[in-house]
Amino acid sequence: MKLPVSPWVARFAPLARAGEALDLACGSGRHTRLLAAQGMRVTALDRNPELLDPLAGPNVSILVHDLETEDAAWPFEAGRFALIVVTNYLYRPLFPQLMASLRPDGILIYETFAQGNQLYGKPSNPDFLLAPGELLGLAQQGALQVLAYEDGHVERPHPAQVQRLCAAGPAFAKTEARLDHNVLTNEP
Repeated sequence: MKLPVSPWVARFAPLARAGEALDLACGSGRHTRLLAAQGMRVTALDRNPELLDPLAGPNVSILVHDLETEDAAWPFEAGRFALIVVTNYLYRPLFPQLMASLRPDGILIYETFAQGNQLYGKPSNPDFLLAPGELLGLAQQGALQVLAYEDGHVERPHPAQVQRLCAAGPAFAKTEARLDHNVLTNEP
């Protein structure tokens, strides 16, 4: 089943500044295509090469990488991405690297399954389900500013229990304020 673009991602992706985006565990690339169409340079990462090959093209670079193997190193430097998108994927050891790879004015959009999802099917393993408020706590540990958060039931694209987060790096609000000031005063 080919999933549609997440309304959560579509809603908050335009907040990202120009630059590079990471679509982590991108699967078939529904968000990679969305971000590339919005003019971002996108790195699409997944462990399945058959999913990535069709995505390569203008504004999209692909990276086949399994982040969950013992010898897997995080392949990105600190402060690289203006936007990081993660949907339907949870591997808790990656959170410090995700936070570090976000630019100080960057945006993190995260949406995945939460406890209670076992009532609707898979994933049902507690290792792959967020605890109540877990995404909020991870954002706070990463010194991110939470712009939006939801924890609850959704009906589309299928019934599920999810948590959704949109958070910004510590320089995001300062940049926004400076931009507003510059527009009002016509200063550089």
